Amino acid sequence: MTTDQIGRGTWLDKVALLLLTREHNLGRPLDLIRVESGIGASGIPHLGSIGDAVRAHGVSMSLKNMGYKSKLIAYSDDMDGLRKIPAGLPEWLSDYIAKPVSAIPDPYGNCHDSYGSHMSGLLLEALNSLGVEYEFRSASDIYRKGILSNQIHSILSQNSTLGPKIAELVGQEKYKESLPYFPLCESCGRLYVAKAEKYVKDEKKVSYFCDKTRLGNKELTGCGYRGESSIASGNGKLAWKVEFAARWSALDIRFEAYGKDIMDSVRVNDWVSNSILEFAHPLHVKYEMFLDKVGKKISKSAGNVFTPQTWLRYGTPESLRLLLFKRISGTRQVGVEDIPLLVDEYDLYEDVFFGKVRLDNNEKLAKMKGIYEYVNQLNVPKAPEAHVPYRIIAQQASLFSGSDRVNKIYGRLVKYRLVTRESTKLIQKIQLACNWADDYLVSDEIFEVHLTNDEKTAISDLVKELEAYSGRDPSSELQEEMQNIIYNIARKNNLDPRKFFKLMYRILINSDSGPKLGNYIVDLGIDRVRGILINYCS
Repeated sequence: MTTDQIGRGTWLDKVALLLLTREHNLGRPLDLIRVESGIGASGIPHLGSIGDAVRAHGVSMSLKNMGYKSKLIAYSDDMDGLRKIPAGLPEWLSDYIAKPVSAIPDPYGNCHDSYGSHMSGLLLEALNSLGVEYEFRSASDIYRKGILSNQIHSILSQNSTLGPKIAELVGQEKYKESLPYFPLCESCGRLYVAKAEKYVKDEKKVSYFCDKTRLGNKELTGCGYRGESSIASGNGKLAWKVEFAARWSALDIRFEAYGKDIMDSVRVNDWVSNSILEFAHPLHVKYEMFLDKVGKKISKSAGNVFTPQTWLRYGTPESLRLLLFKRISGTRQVGVEDIPLLVDEYDLYEDVFFGKVRLDNNEKLAKMKGIYEYVNQLNVPKAPEAHVPYRIIAQQASLFSGSDRVNKIYGRLVKYRLVTRESTKLIQKIQLACNWADDYLVSDEIFEVHLTNDEKTAISDLVKELEAYSGRDPSSELQEEMQNIIYNIARKNNLDPRKFFKLMYRILINSDSGPKLGNYIVDLGIDRVRGILINYCS
């Protein structure tokens, strides 16, 4: 650790120190520092959803590492009304448009109390799998218990000031005419259609008319009911433009990150928190969104959701935590094909941490060690695991089947001298790679490898040589012969044999080294290897 290093040298530590400095300047007590992550309950959670919570957990860990008590509040927005049916969900949900997701039946059956609890449950399940500690709070429960009542009263009492300020900050005019509060219509049970017309301060009630609203491109007509709703009853909710501020104040939240898609809401909420509720808004960090591989925003409604459950079917919890802890800035395109790379990258971080891989850049070394510690929840293993490239395991998985498949693959790794002792983590990795091989390894992946003309010629020569060995039964003699063929082709084309062997590893398993190459080619199948190499000849 360098003398000027903050904590463990990561962005998490920089955020934690900035938060502590700000709180000291504000003079607020630091006996318990709460950080928050909103958990969407209106659709299937994706990597962006869980990224928010896991990164907040990382900041909380850094605060604890600096000697402070901290807690992550996982806040489910299950009072939100369903605005449209996410791709892949049943059409009967159209009958529940604008109703709170906590009051909609579970579209997947009876495994949860409601639509909202099912969606929140998926994200909480993923957080549990990642070892994230949190305190769960649901909006429906918070509103029903009247925990936000004082904040709602303060906000609605000053709406004459608030409406013009929202228009000034973000150009939204509607709150000059209506209250930033959505009553739940007593007659039709929907949000958004009921326009909050007046706040009766003495009775703490909102009078409303169930009129109409526009959700996206569609206009939704209300039922025409007129009524009143107590702000303590749980039969209504604040608009997003002010709701964050209310819960920050009520729950004493000191940190919450946000995506750039809600920048306007955060700007207004910060002002409401500071000026109306007299609670200094939390420290924020703005993060970029995850995009899919064609550059589109990952969206519940668009149907390109990449769920944490999908990641954890193929990748380790450590690999997903690494994705989220490596950095917070910059838009990233993420797909299932990145999972093997992140699993292998975690192995690199572990080798760096234990000194098996040396780095000359001390700042980069400290950062990688710090990230590794946070990825391991500040509870690092005593020794590094045996590291086998994910691609080798997946390729081996494609060769075996049956109930003893994992044992067979493990036996191959022992044969290749890639492992010397049994490892629970390696067994887990083999099982994950088997899932990958079954679902995605329909053909061998072509890796991006930059070749010189001499290297292309050498690979073409190897393809021609391998053709003569098609259909030969595997044997130790054939394995040794393959080894010699590769060596001789390298020398024939004036290539350093060591570099050519390294190039072959990169083409076959996306790694710089691996098992003895002749053995591996024979085990994988000469025709299969030849088919792979043909892609690199042109």
